[in-house]
Amino acid sequence: MNILVTGGAGYIGAHCCKTLASRGHHPVVFDSLITGHRQHVQWGDFFRGDTNSAPELDACLSRHKIDAAMHFAAFIEVGESVADPQKYYANNVAGTLQLLQALVRHGIRHFVFSSSAAIYGNPLQVPIDEEHSARPLNPYGWSKLMVEIMLADFQSAYDLNWIALRYFNAAGADEAADIGEWHDPESHLIPRLLDAALDRRQPVRVYGTDYPTPDGTCIRDYIHVNDLAGAHVQALEHLAAGGSSGVFNLGQGRGYSVMEVIGKVQEITGRPLVVQKAARRPGDAAVLIASNQKALQQLGWSPRHSDLDNIIASAWKWHRNMRGAV
Repeated sequence: MNILVTGGAGYIGAHCCKTLASRGHHPVVFDSLITGHRQHVQWGDFFRGDTNSAPELDACLSRHKIDAAMHFAAFIEVGESVADPQKYYANNVAGTLQLLQALVRHGIRHFVFSSSAAIYGNPLQVPIDEEHSARPLNPYGWSKLMVEIMLADFQSAYDLNWIALRYFNAAGADEAADIGEWHDPESHLIPRLLDAALDRRQPVRVYGTDYPTPDGTCIRDYIHVNDLAGAHVQALEHLAAGGSSGVFNLGQGRGYSVMEVIGKVQEITGRPLVVQKAARRPGDAAVLIASNQKALQQLGWSPRHSDLDNIIASAWKWHRNMRGAV
């Protein structure tokens, strides 16, 4: 199948393109390169465009015979979404609406959406399953939930089949180390720690040490980016085979605290880190751990690369290659 991949020059989108190509599909990357990287587009075709531009979307969809779409194009920083919510609603919500309208115009009926565990907010129970109430703590989470609501309405009105994948903390890099996590500025924990390991003078700030967790730091469920990419392709093939629409959590079902991750990074890199305590960031939940049973049972998906050692080791290899480090 020819698959439109919005945000395909980004971290998760690029890994998904590689997985699509390895399974015989042809990705067509649609990316503005505002946060993506042209050198990450190594599989399929590339079209530079913005999801808020209907003419650019139409031009891309007219040029390529698209069978389905995967949507990764979004701003993702929780703190920034609190400080500048209009940026998130304009891009993540309005941009997705433009995309969905374009898909309907061009008769494309299968859609896989990059959603987030941020829609759950502070969980009422752990692990979190898909029936948990949606109570976002920040505009980023609200933007993802709004799109999920739109998808249900588009299915009812326009017969758009969809799957929203609510993933927890994406991490790691492809084992070939040709693509990896590359944000500027970087706010995600593991790449921040690896940056600090490469520059030993750089301190690591731990945002919040007074959470109701065993060591006082946030606990997160880390999922390897290759497992995420595989889930997107399985979701697409599920829809193409006539499977039902719906939402699915993607996580390994186990959490690690910030301090545990710091310890593991020091162990794998062999480099000590300077840790500084800092205040909590607005919008951060204390504990987020997935129940992944629905994805296991209905999509036949399971995390195969998401051991924390493998996540950190693969990311460390990418970071060293990117920086030219020895």
